[in-house]
Amino acid sequence: MIQLEGVSKSYKVGSEQITVLKDIDLCINQGDFMAIMGPSGSGKSTLMNIIGCLDKPSSGKYYLAEEDVSQYNDTQFAKVRNQSIGFVFQQFQLLPRLTALQNVELPMIYAGISRKERERRAQDALQKVELADRMHHLPNALSGGQKQRVAIARAIVNQPKLILADEPTGALDTKTSIAIMDIFSKLNAEGTTVVIVTHEPEIAALTKKIITVRDGEIVDSTSVEGGHSQ
Repeated sequence: MIQLEGVSKSYKVGSEQITVLKDIDLCINQGDFMAIMGPSGSGKSTLMNIIGCLDKPSSGKYYLAEEDVSQYNDTQFAKVRNQSIGFVFQQFQLLPRLTALQNVELPMIYAGISRKERERRAQDALQKVELADRMHHLPNALSGGQKQRVAIARAIVNQPKLILADEPTGALDTKTSIAIMDIFSKLNAEGTTVVIVTHEPEIAALTKKIITVRDGEIVDSTSVEGGHSQ
């Protein structure tokens, strides 16, 4: 599904060239449930941004569903993000003046889906994350775990092939974190590919495969025994 071949990323800071990723080779198959781990500054967030078409590699190839997207322009990238990838962030990124339902509808507005269909699909997505009873609440009336469930509903509403979650449990307590990981596990069991960036070993252990990034390179790839189990 995703193939990175020799992907590097550099930034120019003043007269200095800073290399953040070096010659990354990575394969993510349809149906994988993967964690990308690494210390702060390791390059894991840059790697996620490239996988999520939020950033372009400086060199190397990125194939998404056998299509080379590494040199796409911004319009093409936006289309891929809207149609193929669902994003979940640590700080939820919900619009405070919109209800849970309206927040979940947002990606479908950009996709040009009719209002009636948007509402139906948003309700279904909130039902899936067990938050149907909170759909008309504003974000400030929701707990951290409930906000993250809304964010996951928003990520899955366009039925993406891939969910990318950047530190999705970073702002949550342990019990809520496990509940959120259980939702990701269920989505994965239904066939969605899930990639989670985390610095927490206990969260990574709830996935099926752990990739470790250090100093811009993949230094380890480990299958998790038995994957996520209750």
